Amino acid sequence: MPDVQTSALFTPIFIGGVEIRNRVVMPPMTTRYSTNAGFATSATVAYYQARARGGVGLITVEMAAPEVAGRHRFHELGIYDDKFLPGLETIVKTIHDEGARASIQLGHGGSRARRAVSQVQPIAPSAIPTPVFEIEKEIAHPEAMTKERIEETIGAFVSAAARAKRAGFDMVELHGAHGYLIAQFLSPSENVRTDEFGGSLRNRARFGLRIIEGIKAAVPGLPVIYRLGAEDFYAEGLHAEDAYAVAEWAVEAGADAISVTAGHYKSQPGAEVMIPPMAYKEGIFLDMAAAVKARVKVPVIGVGRLGDPEIAGRAITEGKLDMTAIGRPLLADAEWVNKARNGEPVRSCLSCNHCVNNMRGGNNLSCVVNPTTGRELEFAAGPRTATGRKIVIIGAGPAGLSYASLAAPGNTVSVIDKRGQVGGNFLLTGKAPTFNDVEATEPSFAAYISNLENECRRAGVRFHLGKAAQSRPELLHEADLVVIAAGARYRAGLGPLVEKILNTAFMKSGAVKKVFSNQKVRDFFYYRLRVGRGNSLVRALGLGDLPSDRLVIIGDAAQAGKAREAISSAFDAALRPLPAANIDSLQFERNIGVQK
Repeated sequence: MPDVQTSALFTPIFIGGVEIRNRVVMPPMTTRYSTNAGFATSATVAYYQARARGGVGLITVEMAAPEVAGRHRFHELGIYDDKFLPGLETIVKTIHDEGARASIQLGHGGSRARRAVSQVQPIAPSAIPTPVFEIEKEIAHPEAMTKERIEETIGAFVSAAARAKRAGFDMVELHGAHGYLIAQFLSPSENVRTDEFGGSLRNRARFGLRIIEGIKAAVPGLPVIYRLGAEDFYAEGLHAEDAYAVAEWAVEAGADAISVTAGHYKSQPGAEVMIPPMAYKEGIFLDMAAAVKARVKVPVIGVGRLGDPEIAGRAITEGKLDMTAIGRPLLADAEWVNKARNGEPVRSCLSCNHCVNNMRGGNNLSCVVNPTTGRELEFAAGPRTATGRKIVIIGAGPAGLSYASLAAPGNTVSVIDKRGQVGGNFLLTGKAPTFNDVEATEPSFAAYISNLENECRRAGVRFHLGKAAQSRPELLHEADLVVIAAGARYRAGLGPLVEKILNTAFMKSGAVKKVFSNQKVRDFFYYRLRVGRGNSLVRALGLGDLPSDRLVIIGDAAQAGKAREAISSAFDAALRPLPAANIDSLQFERNIGVQK
C-alpha cells in the first residue's frame, strides 16, 4: 500500500466540473506516431491506451496546431480540420474505456513553425528571425501578424477547441509556454508590437486571454487548462512575477486550471531546462507552482522531475500543487500510477532526455529503460514464453535485471553475479561526463537499479551475489533456461583502468565533458573499445552443448553497445513480441476509422 504522502495522489479532483479519478496528469509529449499528414494511427491509440490503463487520471494528448501555419514538427497530430475527427474520436474513446479523462493540447508554433513542415509562411507577433530545430537547424523568418491575422488565429483556436469537444475530449489545454505562439506574445524579446497586443504586460497577455474568452463563449461547458511558462530563464524573457499576474488574468478570463512549467528555447545555460535532465534537482518548478496556487482559486498542475511517487505525493500534501504532471516517468513505466497506488516500485526514469532529444532528431518517441514505448502493438500479446520453468540469469546489470523482472511471473528465476551488488557497470555510468547528451549523475542510475532490484525481489527472484557462475554448477545444470547477461569486457584488459579513471574527479572536468560531447567519441567507447563476452562465457561454463531453446545471450554480452540496446534485447527475449509484419494494423485501422 502507498504511504501517507503518496496516497494524496489517488484522491479525485474536479477541473471545471469534470471529475478526474486521481491527481496524476500525463502532460503532452510529441510522439511522431501520427502520419505525416497528421492522422492518428493504431500506434497512437495503443500508446495512449497503455497510460490510461496504467491508471493515469488525466491524459493530455500531444500538441496539435489549431491551423496549418502552427504545425512545427513532421508527423504532428492534426486537429485543424474535421478530417482528423475519426482518429481523435478513437483516441478519446480508448482513453475513456480505461477510466481516464482526455484532454488535448492546442499549441501553435508561431515563429518556431518551420515552412518545410507547414508549407506556409510562419507567423509571429513580430518579424524577428528565430533559430529553430526540427531534425535540422535553420533560421525562421516569420511574418508579423496583422490585427486581422491575429483575429483569424484566435478564431482557429476556438474552432479547434470546438472540434476537440466534438471528438469527445473532456477539456483542452492551451500551450502558453516554452516559446510557442502564446508565449511569444508574452515575451518582451519576441513581441515588440506597439498596438494593443504589445507593450505592457497586459497587452502582451491579451492574445492568450482572448483565446480563453473565445473558447468559453463559443464552447460552453468545455474546461480550459492554461499552460503557463512561469520563467523563461533568460534576461529578456518573461519572468516569474509577471507570469504570476498572467495566471490570475487567465483565471479571470475563464481558465479552469493552470499548468505551471518553465523554460524556453533561449534559456540559460541551456534549453534543456524545459525538460530538466538528471543534473537538475527533483521538483525543480514546485516553488513556482506554489506561488501560482497562492494566487488563484482553480486547480494548479505542477511538473518537472516529479517521477518519485513520494515527492509527487508530498507536493500535494504540502499544498504546493493540486495535481502532478509526469511525462518521462510514464514513458519509462506506463503502469506508474497503478504501481505507486499499490506500493510497488516503479521503473525509474533516468531523466536522460533520450526521449525528447531522439524525437527532435526525427525519430518516433522512445525510451531507454522501456522498449515497449511506441511499440505497444508489438507487445500487445504479452509474454509468450512458457511458465513453470527454472531460469538462471548470469549478470545483474540492467539487461539481466530487466529480463528477470519480466520472466519472474510464473517461473522460478535466479540471478547470479560475481559482484557483491546488482547493477553491474551501469552504476559507473553516472561517473561519466555525459549520458545521452546530458550531464550524467550517479543518483539517477542508482535509483533505477534499486527500483528494478526491488521489483525483482517482490516477484520472487533469487539473487546469488559475490560468486562467479562457475561456483553454482547445480543451478546451471538444473535450469530449463540459461540467460547470459554478463555484459561486455574492455579490449586489451583495459577494464580496471577505465573504472579507475571513472572514479576520479577528472572525468567531470570541463575539458573531458567537451571531448565526450562528441557523439563519435562516445560511440568509440561503447562499440569499439568493448566486446561482448557471451560466447566465451558459454564455453567457460561448459554450456556449449545446450540447445538453442535453453540458452539465450542478451545485452552487451551478445554485442557491446548502449544501454537502450541492451535493455531492448532483454525485453525482446523475455516477451518475444510478435513480428511487426504479423500485426494487421491496416485492418485494425479500417475497423476503427483511423487513417494510415
